Amino acid sequence: MLITNVRPWGQAPVDIRITDGLISRITPHVPALAVNGDVDGRGRLGLPSFSDVHVHLDSTRIGLPFREHTGAPGVWGMMLNDRNNWRDAETPLPERVAGTLERMIAHGTTRVRSYAQIDADCKLEKFEAVLAAKEKFAGSADVQIMAFPQAGLLLEPGAVQYLEESLKLGATVMGGIDPCQLDRDPVRHLDIVFGLAEKYQADIDIHLHEPGHLAHFSTELIMERTRALGMEGRVTLSHAYELGNVSDAATDRVMEGMSALDISWATVAPATSGKQFNLAAMTRAGIRVGLGEDGQRDYWSPYGDCDLLSRTWQLAFTHGLRQDELIEHAAAIATWGGATIMDRALVRLESTADRPGFRVGDRADLVLLAGETVTSAVMDRGNDRTVIHDGRVVADQLELVS
Repeated sequence: MLITNVRPWGQAPVDIRITDGLISRITPHVPALAVNGDVDGRGRLGLPSFSDVHVHLDSTRIGLPFREHTGAPGVWGMMLNDRNNWRDAETPLPERVAGTLERMIAHGTTRVRSYAQIDADCKLEKFEAVLAAKEKFAGSADVQIMAFPQAGLLLEPGAVQYLEESLKLGATVMGGIDPCQLDRDPVRHLDIVFGLAEKYQADIDIHLHEPGHLAHFSTELIMERTRALGMEGRVTLSHAYELGNVSDAATDRVMEGMSALDISWATVAPATSGKQFNLAAMTRAGIRVGLGEDGQRDYWSPYGDCDLLSRTWQLAFTHGLRQDELIEHAAAIATWGGATIMDRALVRLESTADRPGFRVGDRADLVLLAGETVTSAVMDRGNDRTVIHDGRVVADQLELVS
């Protein structure tokens, strides 16, 4: 396949030859009639396709009537709100999950790390819905499933057994959550998380909502186990927004540890009153940073629209970015940054000027979208998009291509 007249990262127009799912040649654009099977870029921007590395497909209400938010404050209160309502939704869970993933792909996301809540209440029901959606769209997106103990590991009997069963059935990431604040036994919590990950050769992704010093304490324990078990490059911290909010010295120490152990960070671009990690500093330190949408208009919050370009705008806005290079860097995080978390063989971003994804030999996972510049595309968030996965057009104009 040939993609003609596309501007990688807003640069000069080129024609891109794709062979066996990989970029095999890039040449200056030469106007010519496209042949059948070629893609006319029409001068649009070219970016690597989006990578959503923190999404809860299992709790989605995308496509359903809007409902009033009824959740109580705090992780446990929000979890109970979901538990009390998810079975009573207007359509079955598998249909909701598949419809949400389809909409994400149509908007340009072809790499997804989805949580699947597993606990004594839902058991494997949510995991099975996410697994079915992954299998349904296997030709259009890469989906990793995380076995996620949303209700903790120690508070309800049976949780650990169900989590282990999901790892046997296809989950490839083992989740953890607030080892101190939720389960109140960080050593036992992390022993289980790292033990199951080591047993099934799974990656680890730990939700960290804990406040300042407590978050740093949990992170130190996570780093100790990562180092002791040789799991460098296999661990991600999600949220972790309080790690930048204690002191500059504490932030520097945790960033040094994350860099040395190749522990990545997945953010959902929250609005916080405190001081967040600096995106440019994280990249300069060699830390892999990815972006996700979190919940999708679910029982936790009314936010989320399946469009990671919208969340890229939010990432730039919440971090106060104004310069074009930094806003383009936010787009690099939303695309290539997340991809390097899902596939550690990919070269991580090294500076805010890195614009990856268009080298000969790169996988042809691309999104073409309208915009004068990358910054303008982030600001305007238009719908004129063509999505390419493994060298094949899988969506065009927000509709999947069969």
